[in-house]
Amino acid sequence: MSAAISFLFFFCLFLVFYTYIGYGIILWIAVKMKERFMPPKKPELPEILPEVTLFISAYNEAKVIDAKMGNCLLIDYPEDKLKIYWVTDGSSDKTNEILAEYPDVTVLFQPERRGKTAAINRGMKLVKTPVVVFTDANTMINKGAVKEIVKAFTDPRTGCVAGEKRIAVKEKDTASSGGEGAYWRYESALKELDSRLYSTVGAAGELFAIRTSLFEEMSEDTLLDDFILSLQIAKKGYRIAYCKNAYAMESASLNMKEEEKRKVRIAAGGIQAVRRLRPLLNIFRYGCLSFQYVSHRVLRWTITPVALFLLIPLNITLLLMQATPAWLYQLFAAGQILFYLMALLGWHLARRSTQSKLLFVPYYFLFMNINVFKGRVYLKNFKGNAVWEKAERV
Repeated sequence: MSAAISFLFFFCLFLVFYTYIGYGIILWIAVKMKERFMPPKKPELPEILPEVTLFISAYNEAKVIDAKMGNCLLIDYPEDKLKIYWVTDGSSDKTNEILAEYPDVTVLFQPERRGKTAAINRGMKLVKTPVVVFTDANTMINKGAVKEIVKAFTDPRTGCVAGEKRIAVKEKDTASSGGEGAYWRYESALKELDSRLYSTVGAAGELFAIRTSLFEEMSEDTLLDDFILSLQIAKKGYRIAYCKNAYAMESASLNMKEEEKRKVRIAAGGIQAVRRLRPLLNIFRYGCLSFQYVSHRVLRWTITPVALFLLIPLNITLLLMQATPAWLYQLFAAGQILFYLMALLGWHLARRSTQSKLLFVPYYFLFMNINVFKGRVYLKNFKGNAVWEKAERV
């Protein structure tokens, strides 16, 4: 019995380590080995720039319309080749009235709100340009983003380009901004390494682009439209390139309660995506992409959170059974207790709006994994309506 529990403990420990640290190490080594024999080629801007559609889905975004349009008009790309589409289905504030002040913008509106995925499906039927760039109303992209994305598409194997998401740095981080910022810096590093090895695993909706011809309509109850859409393209044999020089700047969630709304929806959408993208689990068909997909995404949304929270009870059981070597299990127990105490203190400081980046990271890490379980409950009660309450931001 002791041997079985010990095996389960170390298996769970391996899963947690591999998912959050080990995969990154293996990825870094694999990339270095690949690039030693196959140095990457720097893409160049084509002589004839293609027409591009900047596609923005928005619901009641009157507060940010002018800022977003100001950002769009500063983009370094020929005006006659950059089309701007807004899909504003269901908006009941002054979103459409404000957009009417911008004559070169195409606004697609219908009174019924059916969710972002439905809006994308509807709007994409009218896009005629060979490349479409998706971005959110509340994110600001850098001036050279579109040209950097166009560069990436000069490789015919690239079907999707994922931009970098950055969290706006505040003078005093909250738990949501400090934790989310640290998480996205780590995620960005992994995404870049994924791309350099073979393909980034999914794109973030704040900024990504696709070849218009590769678009497939998604089920309207899709929760993670950006993830599903990008991996549908990867399933066809194209790669998702990561472009860190094209980035979207976004403010963090107002607080952890607002951040929870996002994390629960993302976790629910991730579990939904794993079910709908089952063919990608076939490593014999998809090879490296399957390895990256399982390692970077599937484990985080399925068994690794379970393994994480099994470690404490398994560790206590082994101590009570006086399993050997005792000192090793005592060391693991001490490490876990310290980590949870740091997370608890981070939670306490977050409630008091006190700054401590060191403690925000363990707190945010546990917060993310707890929300995977809440996401399971959300998905279980999901009635097929992909309309959700937006998280308020700083």
